[in-house]
Amino acid sequence: MAALFFKELRSFLSSLIGYIVIGVFLTITSLFLWVLPNDFNVLDYGYANLDSFFILAPFVFLFLIPAVSMRSFSDEKKSGTDELLFTRPLSEIQIILAKYFASLSLVVLAILPTLVYYISIYLLGFPVGNIDSGSFWCSFIGLIFLAATLTYIGVFASSLSSNQLVAFVVAVLLSAFVYMGFEFIYSLEFFGPVDLFIKSLGISHHYGSISRGVIDTRDIVYFISTIFLFLFLTKFSLSRMKW
Repeated sequence: MAALFFKELRSFLSSLIGYIVIGVFLTITSLFLWVLPNDFNVLDYGYANLDSFFILAPFVFLFLIPAVSMRSFSDEKKSGTDELLFTRPLSEIQIILAKYFASLSLVVLAILPTLVYYISIYLLGFPVGNIDSGSFWCSFIGLIFLAATLTYIGVFASSLSSNQLVAFVVAVLLSAFVYMGFEFIYSLEFFGPVDLFIKSLGISHHYGSISRGVIDTRDIVYFISTIFLFLFLTKFSLSRMKW
């Protein structure tokens, strides 16, 4: 499993895709947070916090993470190496996990440089250090959980088609629905007493809860359960390939 993980990670870092993903994420967030005049601009906001970053980042992830994960199994199907892949002395779960963690590692590599934003706000605060560090680190942990969940959705979408573009579109639509769709259904107020339950099915609800600075066990259980759900769905999708 480790060999496959490093092979996948090297394929990202030995090609342009890895550096493009990292560069695009940092460029977009930096422009919106520090340069362009908009509601996310930290300097215009006037307060020493990074709430705007944690609002912006998920919407960038909705497109960026599918771009990373779309090749996970689609590329194997297209090149015809999927049968060779399953002849390795690895279980389906190990193959899925190796590809998943390789994609997630690249996303985490894109997130880590944003710690510079925290240092910048820390130094720009008046007095120096006037920033709610607890809230920042809770939000940062929430962002990692969000990335982990969306990456599994992308890997699942990749297992559905040999066309990377199709896998990308499916991953974007599915990620957007799981992130915002339940919130939208909740806003319609069609289901009365179960509206709050429907809202709680969405990633946005639990990500927002963590971003408020409180790590609730229910939010952690939700993210872990969603990850395992898409692990099962990916395994089921791959099993169908061998029927």
